[in-house]
Amino acid sequence: MSDTKRFDEAAATWDSVDRRVVLAHAVVEAISSRVPLTKELAVLDFGCGTGLVTLALAPQVGSIAGADTSSGMLKILAEKAEAKRLPLRQILLDPSGGGDLGGPYDLIVSSMTLHHIADVPALFSRLVSHLNPGGTVALADLDEEDGSFHEDRTGVHHHGFPRAHIQAWLEQAGFRQVHLGTATVTHKEGQDYSVFLATAQRG
Repeated sequence: MSDTKRFDEAAATWDSVDRRVVLAHAVVEAISSRVPLTKELAVLDFGCGTGLVTLALAPQVGSIAGADTSSGMLKILAEKAEAKRLPLRQILLDPSGGGDLGGPYDLIVSSMTLHHIADVPALFSRLVSHLNPGGTVALADLDEEDGSFHEDRTGVHHHGFPRAHIQAWLEQAGFRQVHLGTATVTHKEGQDYSVFLATAQRG
């Protein structure tokens, strides 16, 4: 099964796993502590899924778009946004994550998506091109782990990341003021997994 199809099929019950909801809320709190959120900001959530992060940020910013490869996930996001009367734009990406991201944006966020991206340095170069000058990224994902986080490793290209790699790739892409800290620790099957938050500004 392709990664996209797997997420399409999981979309309807995705939010029923408490761990995912708790993780998303922790990531939003970490982003809020590092990035001043204002009604002037145009925001993109890359790899938005069902919008756990997207919809938590939406009331705090000017506009927000959610981009994902899974039409099933975007359908759930649309239903939740409509129920909350929150306007947002949905962007369906091709299965490799390609496609027009729109923008430019003042802030691009992403949570637990980078490990599904084969070429992360290329993604960082792509993201910087969709930011306004001085725009910010806030990217959360797993610290390097032993591969036990995913039972199904379809579409998983990385078992987390060493923070030094994330910092180097962001700097190579043209970001400055790179900062990495711990967003949260998520608990799964009796194990703890550290999640970092990387913030950086377009140079």
